[in-house]
Amino acid sequence: MRLIKNISILLFVLVTSIASAQVKFEAKVSKKQLGVNERLRIDFEMNQDGDNFVPPSFSDFDVVGGPNTSVSNYSRNGKRSYSKTYSYFLSPKKRGNFTIKQATIEIDGETYKTFPIKVSVTEAVKAPNGNGAASDVASDKIHLVAEISNSKPYLNEAITVVYKLYVSPEIGVSSNWREKETPRFNDFWSQNIEIKGLNVLEGEYKGEKYRYVILRKTVLYPQKTGALKIDPLVMDIIAEVPTGRVDIFGRQIPTKVPQVVTAGSRTINVKPLPEKGKPSDFKGAVGNFSFKVTTSKTELNATESLQAKIEVKGKGNLKLFVLPKLTVPSSLEVYEPEHEENVRTNLSGMQGSISDTYTIVPQYRGKYPVPSVSFSYFNPKTETYNRITSDEIVINVLEGPTAANDNPNNIANSTKQTVTANTNTFAFIKTSPNWVSVKSEPFFKSTSFWSLLLLPFLAIPLAIIVRRKQDARSADVQGNRIRKADRLAKKYLTEAKKAMGQKEAFYLALEKALHNYLKAKLNIETSDFNKEKIESLLMDRDVKNEVVLDFISILENSELARYTPITQVTMQNDYDKAAKTISLIDKQLR
Repeated sequence: MRLIKNISILLFVLVTSIASAQVKFEAKVSKKQLGVNERLRIDFEMNQDGDNFVPPSFSDFDVVGGPNTSVSNYSRNGKRSYSKTYSYFLSPKKRGNFTIKQATIEIDGETYKTFPIKVSVTEAVKAPNGNGAASDVASDKIHLVAEISNSKPYLNEAITVVYKLYVSPEIGVSSNWREKETPRFNDFWSQNIEIKGLNVLEGEYKGEKYRYVILRKTVLYPQKTGALKIDPLVMDIIAEVPTGRVDIFGRQIPTKVPQVVTAGSRTINVKPLPEKGKPSDFKGAVGNFSFKVTTSKTELNATESLQAKIEVKGKGNLKLFVLPKLTVPSSLEVYEPEHEENVRTNLSGMQGSISDTYTIVPQYRGKYPVPSVSFSYFNPKTETYNRITSDEIVINVLEGPTAANDNPNNIANSTKQTVTANTNTFAFIKTSPNWVSVKSEPFFKSTSFWSLLLLPFLAIPLAIIVRRKQDARSADVQGNRIRKADRLAKKYLTEAKKAMGQKEAFYLALEKALHNYLKAKLNIETSDFNKEKIESLLMDRDVKNEVVLDFISILENSELARYTPITQVTMQNDYDKAAKTISLIDKQLR
């Protein structure tokens, strides 16, 4: 009996050990002793797929790469083998003895942990990471470059910045790179050019053959003169450096080395536009343009309308200057112009057309000359100012009233009227009176009496209907929320609406309204505002991405408006967009 009991215990222990051996989850490090200037690779390996992997905190290290995930799944001689690995690259913060704590994962409902690993960090070594360094090879063979088309442009002249990643054919780069720091283009009007797919191209870097990809394309228009700084683009990448070893299939086995590459900051020296020869009507247009003034018709009748269009076409800073105004005789009624932009932006800058269309309504018959309009611009290629003047246009009003003084250009005295004779100027004396009795009827039982008596009874159904509508409106939660959001938008934008037409005051009020709104809704201080934090807070509160981008674009427009001329139409569009965006945010905030 005792023998059977011992055998049972042994069988239980054996079965338990076999079952526990089926799941394997362990941590491995590339070395347990390293210099403070070296990097450590740690792999968390498992032989079954799991969920909810939680790495240790790595509090004594900086994570410079990872997590990188690799999966191996194959069969040999009828036996299936599976392996999954999470890899991290660590850089020690200081010298000393440190412990990398446990990682955890759930496999088949059970939680598994790795053993802690002790690592010793010594003083800096001469050959980091031992191999002479795959890191040094990667540094020499990978380069991030910012190519600038013109480092000495004129104010408001277009330049382009193209970011290229050059990689030597001798090494490779894994595809999971990321931008660590994104460049900011302060004091520039900027627009990114969309890149559809990353195509690997052949080129040269410092006389050697390289492969490269274009990561970013940006068009810039400087808004200030002097030395303007462009922040660097910084990226985290994983370089794959050959080790000289091959696998069983004869393929090179690379070693993965995390690298931080940067294009470096660049300085653009912006030249002011020359004062010599600057026309008096110059409004800031820089580029190469054509200009014309046209009308939809030149003959019409009084009170009919025509359209006069001022249009600029060409290549340059089309969105950053104001078109000249149209002046007409005072006897022509002119409405505010409709502004239209048909502009596309590519690597060479803005191209297309902008126009203002005026609606004109003549009041009197006659011929009305529309004076010529001039437009001036600076051409950075020839470094000269150019002026284009339109022809005078004569509007012929064929039918309609004539101005009192017969001068269609001056109708100041047109209010005088001609006195016409009337045969009934003096009427005959009436011989019979037409008197009416002043005796009044009694109020009691009169029509007014019965109307006032029945009015309260008639008002009862009306009151019931009104009450039901009020109850239905109170129950309409979504509708009330929409109406509340619209009222809130109008409340915050009241000051901006009052300052409409005054560029500086309007955009200061608009920006202040947006800030006050966020301060009230998100409970944060104004000193904490930046675009990244605003975007993060709104996204965390379930505001849709396109609404967040509209809000950020309004803030950017407010900043840009301080340096560029802005039309009344643009201010109205920005006001409407701000009201709509505040209303949408208030509806979506949770």
